[in-house]
Amino acid sequence: MKVLGAGFGRTGTMSLKIALEKLGIGPCYHMREVVSHPSHIKIWYDISHGEHPNWDRLFSGFNSAVDFPVCLFYEELVNKFPDAKFILTLRDFDTWYESTANTIYKVPTMLPDWFKRVVYPIRMFIELQVNLIWVGLFKNNFSDRESTELVYNEHIESVKKTIPADKLLIYRVNEGWGPLCEFLNVDKPEIPFPKVNDTAEMLRNFAIVKSLPYVLILSIAAILVLLFMSVLL
Repeated sequence: MKVLGAGFGRTGTMSLKIALEKLGIGPCYHMREVVSHPSHIKIWYDISHGEHPNWDRLFSGFNSAVDFPVCLFYEELVNKFPDAKFILTLRDFDTWYESTANTIYKVPTMLPDWFKRVVYPIRMFIELQVNLIWVGLFKNNFSDRESTELVYNEHIESVKKTIPADKLLIYRVNEGWGPLCEFLNVDKPEIPFPKVNDTAEMLRNFAIVKSLPYVLILSIAAILVLLFMSVLL
């Protein structure tokens, strides 16, 4: 593993993921990889219930990793990968809080409980988020803005104290390629820095996810109608 992110999700981690991959330091592991690799949902689910991470297995095929939930394990990862460089992505707390509250914080409550019980992978994904982030990190108190700001700032200070200064870049994605390329000792590409604002896309995906229970109900109803009609005929 060459580069690891220590910044919370919603601090520009998607832009950083794409930037690292453009620089040839990819593939880059991100929460999206958890979603797109069903086996990883089970791995993180087990981690959220106390199983020790097998980092070699989890990061197999990846050269970098950012975002939740990886950033929560920076203290362990700095020892596991002593040659890796770390990037602490920052964002003003108020804008970070609003972005987080309007997107990933809504995930655990966007689907009815009966649907989460029926679709087990979705239940596992939501539960690992709750265990690691909303309970494990924010102590089930994210809605308390003052308490969350304290956790946010304490994380920043802890990262600075834990990771050696020569291996840590404190970075805002609006700084672009310059500081990132200098830190990684790579040439600056002749393309714009990938500034990704994925909030709108995430909200569109949320709308689709919210419709899934109704799609399931309608599908079952349609099957029952067809069965009923076949009996009549």
